[in-house]
Amino acid sequence: MTVQTLANEIAIVTGADSGIGQATAIEFAREGADVVAVYFHDREGAEKTAQEVEKAGRKCAVLQLDQRNPAEVANLFRQVKDTLGMPTILVNNAGVNALGKPVSDMTDEDWDTTLKTNLYGPFYCCREFIRAMEGSGRHGSIINITSVHQEIPRAGGSAYDASKGGLRNLTTTLALELAEKNINVNNIAPGMILTPMNQKALDDPEHRKRQVENIPMKRAGEPEEIAHVAVFLASAKARYIQGATIVVDGALMLFQGQGA
Repeated sequence: MTVQTLANEIAIVTGADSGIGQATAIEFAREGADVVAVYFHDREGAEKTAQEVEKAGRKCAVLQLDQRNPAEVANLFRQVKDTLGMPTILVNNAGVNALGKPVSDMTDEDWDTTLKTNLYGPFYCCREFIRAMEGSGRHGSIINITSVHQEIPRAGGSAYDASKGGLRNLTTTLALELAEKNINVNNIAPGMILTPMNQKALDDPEHRKRQVENIPMKRAGEPEEIAHVAVFLASAKARYIQGATIVVDGALMLFQGQGA
């Protein structure tokens, strides 16, 4: 009989309606966890995730959330406790992509939307998760999905790069705060992954071929390749990993500066 590494766990996965979040939610279920599939706009996508979770024999709650709103985040955690029980895993995956605008062209709204979605939202979710775990006696795991752009800046990506760098530093600070409280906190920093954030690469093989030229492995990653790492970080096998960033990018970051 196959041992399920996440048996008896309850995992909240934001942005679970597509891409990395969807793949992670499904993989968690296959490893024995019940799942909260959190979405913002795409309920249909989240329902498809729930179908796959239930095919794996696990429970799934589909909940809508605007994670920029702390009151909504607090309410979501109350709903989770009432429907499935106390969450033990949190994956902060939901986010928005870079706008491609130079700073001089950005509006206050552009900046605020990106920072509130990519940084404030995970902060609110981490805060509620920690409060929910306090005094429970259970082990908890927080996994933040950052990006190689927490380290590699791009012209036109100021808000995105700042948000992902900030989320990385939030992770390391939380790792120190929670090290003695039985909660692991780590990052996964994906490179180019074939998700709706890279829709043009999904639709146009020639565009994708040009994009992967700077990736030493000469291909983009698949959402499942991030999900497998998330399963490991959430499992008992990763208990001594704290405050780390696991880069999953086909060696893209190592390519930077080559040939200069």
